[in-house]
Parts: sequence; C-alpha cells; structure tokens
Amino acid sequence: MSEQNPLPPPQAEAPVNPLFTHAASPFERTEAPAPLAFESPPAAPPIFISAYTTYRTQIHFGLAILAYLMVLVGSVTIVQANPTAGWKYFVAVLPVIPAALVLWLFVRAIARLDEAQKRMHMQALGFALGGTALFTFGYGFLEGVGFPYLSWTLVTPLITLLWGLGLGILAFRQRFRL
Repeated sequence: MSEQNPLPPPQAEAPVNPLFTHAASPFERTEAPAPLAFESPPAAPPIFISAYTTYRTQIHFGLAILAYLMVLVGSVTIVQANPTAGWKYFVAVLPVIPAALVLWLFVRAIARLDEAQKRMHMQALGFALGGTALFTFGYGFLEGVGFPYLSWTLVTPLITLLWGLGLGILAFRQRFRL
C-alpha cells in the first residue's frame, strides 16, 4: 500500500465577534451609528386639501343638505305661485332628488364604520324605528278621540330624534360600561 500524506491539522481561525456581543458599558467606548442619507420629507399639503380630506364626508353631507333646502324652498315657492298648473306635481317632488343624495351619502358613511360602530348604529336605529312605531300607533288612537291631526312629515324627524337619543344612550353605556 502506498502511504498517503496526512493533511495538516486545521488551523484555528480567529473568532468572529457578532455585531451585538458587547453591550454598552462604561468600560468600552461606543459611538452612535452614522446617519443615513434620506430624502427630506415632502412639504406639508396646503391646509384646504388636508381639511377637505379630513372632513370630506361632512362637507359632502352639508352640501347635499344645502342642495335639498334650496330645491325645497324653490319648489314650494313655484308651486304656491302656480296653484293651477298641471306640472306642479312634478315640481313638488323635485326635493326628493337631493334627499336621495343625502340618503346615499348617509348609507355610504355607515358602510365605512367599523363593526362596533355599525352595531351601535343598528341598535340605535332599531330603537328609533320601534319607538316611532309605538308613538305613531298610539297617537293614531288619540287622533280618533279628538287630538289634532299630525302631518306625516313629522315621522322622519321623530325617527332621527330617537336615533340620536339611542346613539347617545349607547355611547354613554359603552363609555361607562353600564
């Protein structure tokens, strides 16, 4: 057999110090890392763009309510000025168009809420609808015994009032965990 030359023993390498082996201590000098070069942050957007972005839903809702009120006043004025015109019925229902826009904005705003807020709104709306039903049903009996007739246009404000009351009660209960 032939003799093989044995390999020399492996040389011990110098130990590698990991980056974080030396904790900050009073015996070892430490330096802050060199700052990295980054772009400067963009300039702040003009205030009106930021305010519009922040309050977009409220601005759209306010403009839709303003449009509703303008069309309502205009249609009432035109209908009262032309009581015998055949087209007065079409003019009388014109405020329904901006009211539908208000409804669409309202539904869109509710859809953007988180689950907890949606649950609160649904409970408040259930309270409002039930309370309105009880009130109108009970008042219907009272009209039968001589109470004055109430217009149907008062039903929506009543629902809104009870919905706000329900939201207030639920927010109070949630805040104080009652």
